[in-house]
Amino acid sequence: MDGTPRFLAQSFEQHFGPASALRVFRAPGRVNLIGEHTDYNLGFVMPMALDLACFTVIAPAPDRVLRVYSMNLEQEGSWPLDAIPSAQPSRDWGDYVLGVARELQLAGYGVPAANLLVWSTVPVGSGLSSSAAIEVAVAAALLGGRSIEPLELAKLCRRAENNFVGMPCGIMDQYIAVFGREGAAVKIDCRSLDHEVVKLPAQAEFLAINTMVKHELGSSAYRHRVAECAAAVEVIRKTHPQVQSLRDVTSAMLASLADQLPPVPAKRARHVVTEDERVEAFVEASRQGDLRRMGELLVASHRSLQHDYEVSCEELDFLVDTAISLPGVYGARMTGGGFGGCTVNMVQPEHALRFQAAISEAYQKRFGLTPEIYPCRPSAGVGEVTAL
Repeated sequence: MDGTPRFLAQSFEQHFGPASALRVFRAPGRVNLIGEHTDYNLGFVMPMALDLACFTVIAPAPDRVLRVYSMNLEQEGSWPLDAIPSAQPSRDWGDYVLGVARELQLAGYGVPAANLLVWSTVPVGSGLSSSAAIEVAVAAALLGGRSIEPLELAKLCRRAENNFVGMPCGIMDQYIAVFGREGAAVKIDCRSLDHEVVKLPAQAEFLAINTMVKHELGSSAYRHRVAECAAAVEVIRKTHPQVQSLRDVTSAMLASLADQLPPVPAKRARHVVTEDERVEAFVEASRQGDLRRMGELLVASHRSLQHDYEVSCEELDFLVDTAISLPGVYGARMTGGGFGGCTVNMVQPEHALRFQAAISEAYQKRFGLTPEIYPCRPSAGVGEVTAL
């Protein structure tokens, strides 16, 4: 861990003072390789956990208060334990912590009086799920090794984001933060909540490129897309009452209802239905080692997000268009909620360094920003860091 736990222990004591029984928990960010905006439609996604992660240091406190210090923001929040169940959101970073504590109390796990320090290497606003990383790392720290089913942990953290933070996200981000596997991606069925470990071809390297922008449209548009997908389902069910979500809809079914669906819900549904199909095809191409096909599916996913789901932006489109014009690139697409954040790029390893230099230069020339580039190394899910 490159000395990270010792560094965190020292930082904890600098802020809170000497402490005994320090424990450190880690939960990863993620890059979603393919399957975007399908999770809350109960479809398929294929993320992988990253070595970018949130670390939470915890030690007992003498009073009945939960205190949390963010090293990244240099800000502290504190809440009396008795006030947590009735607490209201503050619309800042502390909501992710407080929301998790509240869900733990409501679920009967209890929250200890504690001092917490959080430090994250997952860049905020990048689309690499910094929010789920902090939720899962904080939940693990507050549980302190108490028994909880891994799936229940993911569900609990999702409830915190849905019910307290107010973001109607699916379960993908919290799920992969819990179930991440070193050396592999994970295909998740967001209805059954089963998963399949998918080994990726060694002849491809994945790189996330951060646009360094996050347009404000993002959060409001997310809620609109959820509603537009629900509107599509409502129309489809009039003809196909067995349909519970867009997961149940086929491309043929959608085509047969083209004259019944309003234009916008039709476009949203077309993205989700075809994206589920692309996830399945991507898994099969990965099994076969068909790198060219995997790259084609990434680009097709981006075009669908760009034109049918309309959650891309100029910066994301530029990065994708530039990437696929460079040597050694199999494919690229936006990843995450959209309107900024990152693209994910599938590159031949021997071209990776030249690719990074070329795309960074092109982006800087076009937008005056130097993009941050993160090698995507598949990582394990949540766990305690024992080397202090």
